[in-house]
Amino acid sequence: MSMNSDKRNTNVPRMKRGHKKMVAMGGGEKPRNFKETMKKLAKYLSVYKISIIVVLIFAIASAGFTIVGPKILGNATTILFEGVMAKISGTGSIDFGAIEKIMLTLIGLYLLSALFGYIQGFIMSGVSMKVSYTLRKNIAEKINKMPFSYFDNTNQGEVLSRITNDVDTLSQTLNQSLGQIITSVTTVVGVLIMMLTISWEMTLVALVIIPISMGLILSIVKKSQKYFKQQQDFLGNVNGHVEEMYGAHLVMRAFNGEKKSIEKFDELNDKLYASAWKSQFLSSIMHPLMNFVGNLGYVGVTILGGYLAAKRTIEVGEIQAFIQYIRQFNQPIGQIANISNILQQTAASAERVFEFLEEEEEVPESSNPVNLNKPLGKVDFKNVHFGYKQNDPVINDFSISIKPGQKVAIVGPTGAGKTTIVKLLMRFYDINKGKILIDGHDIKDFSRNDLRSMFGMVLQDTWLYNTSILENIRYGRLDATDEEVIASAKAAHVDSFVHNLPDGYNMLLNEDASNVSQGQKQLITIARAILSEPTILILDEATSSVDTRTEVRIQKAMDYLMQKRTSFIIAHRLSTIRDADLILVMDKGDIVEQGNHEVLLEKGGFYAKLYASQFEVVPAS
Repeated sequence: MSMNSDKRNTNVPRMKRGHKKMVAMGGGEKPRNFKETMKKLAKYLSVYKISIIVVLIFAIASAGFTIVGPKILGNATTILFEGVMAKISGTGSIDFGAIEKIMLTLIGLYLLSALFGYIQGFIMSGVSMKVSYTLRKNIAEKINKMPFSYFDNTNQGEVLSRITNDVDTLSQTLNQSLGQIITSVTTVVGVLIMMLTISWEMTLVALVIIPISMGLILSIVKKSQKYFKQQQDFLGNVNGHVEEMYGAHLVMRAFNGEKKSIEKFDELNDKLYASAWKSQFLSSIMHPLMNFVGNLGYVGVTILGGYLAAKRTIEVGEIQAFIQYIRQFNQPIGQIANISNILQQTAASAERVFEFLEEEEEVPESSNPVNLNKPLGKVDFKNVHFGYKQNDPVINDFSISIKPGQKVAIVGPTGAGKTTIVKLLMRFYDINKGKILIDGHDIKDFSRNDLRSMFGMVLQDTWLYNTSILENIRYGRLDATDEEVIASAKAAHVDSFVHNLPDGYNMLLNEDASNVSQGQKQLITIARAILSEPTILILDEATSSVDTRTEVRIQKAMDYLMQKRTSFIIAHRLSTIRDADLILVMDKGDIVEQGNHEVLLEKGGFYAKLYASQFEVVPAS
């Protein structure tokens, strides 16, 4: 696969690879700092402060028009009651004209309230979508800055869950909750003022429910917060397991792993169920509890209102209006209670997103990077030390000088450090000590894009996309013409089989590229490397997945590709590297031997033993 990073764009299909390694992660810890998380979220919202101010104004207006409604309706009730009483006593009749005016006024107010509510909802939807877009964009940019070590130790499903589930939760709660909070607070304040204008005694009775309500809310929120966090964590674990099993379902079924996979899924799903059940149960009991407390308020106000009406302190219509206000007063308190639960889930999701965005990034690039117009391909390793973990070295004092155009093979037993050398060369990892030079310049002095644009890479694990074969090859050089792509395909012998496939070069590879053989996938990635025209070529067991006949044809294409290019060949089959200019024999992170094939065989050392072990003839029994 070509690694021409400076030629990449973002408009490419999602990458798939042949094998995915994941480790299930536990979760369930409480958020470390609720306030700090909400402050960070507020920074994202501050960009849209003008829109939020407009939402605030419209939400207040919408709530305000609704608040004055019961007071006006109470006047209509009073007029109707007094008219009925006058008619009974024979002193007058019902003033339907005044009632009609009041009804028309109410209709106008409620229509304005609905219109303002719609406008604030429309604006808030736009703000929430922009915030979620920004978060996803920042996550996508962050992924490209993360060190490879992070992905070595992190469940891929966990990362995907933060991009999808957590950002979706944030978007939905912002869309639903912010407007509700504004409306609810406005309604509570406005209704309280209107209640005081009717009767301060009944208002005191109604206010008794507030401390009771707040006590219930706080106690439930305190218990529910940790379960909302667990729910998001375990959801990421379930997603990771499902993706892993789907991506490797052939291996899982081949080794009869269905039972174990189901058991693992059931274990994770049970944890998700337990945390989700607890969080949703605690959230669901909030509303009935608030209704119960609210009903107690109705009873107290009705008794006191009847007493005051009997004393002619207030009108009947004012009692009816006050009861409506209590309903309006209890409803936003209940909404705030529900929103408080939603905010807990929002905080849990936001914390997970911000945790990812605040992860340690790769070492910053040089402020004045080297730019080679025509790189030659001279490579020097000088006293290189490296370990994936501290105090656990993989490469020990590695030194070698490679001339431009040399064909260098790296051989050795598994775990000797062969692939690690290549990862260090491309700066997937930074060395602990020493230097790696290209054309006399430290690789840390290059930008990562410029450095990796010098390399073409063909891996043992094939990386292909859910797009056509033609576009998969073109990824090696995005500005290549169709003719150049096909020429590369012919050089890699892709052309020899592609015409037998449905739609030829335009055939779409499926999700995991399983509609072509493993060998064909390898040929496509080789064609991609040929198209990239790299200065330095890296082949990591590039022909391991093809048959012997195809291997011979590929070897010819590789010989053509490696002409006048510095080439690193990581090989287990030593028969493929006999003509290498230099063979580096590695064991336990050190070069134990070096030389060409003939010289190393004559030494009769480590290489000779490796070579003999591959061609040993087992006597017939």
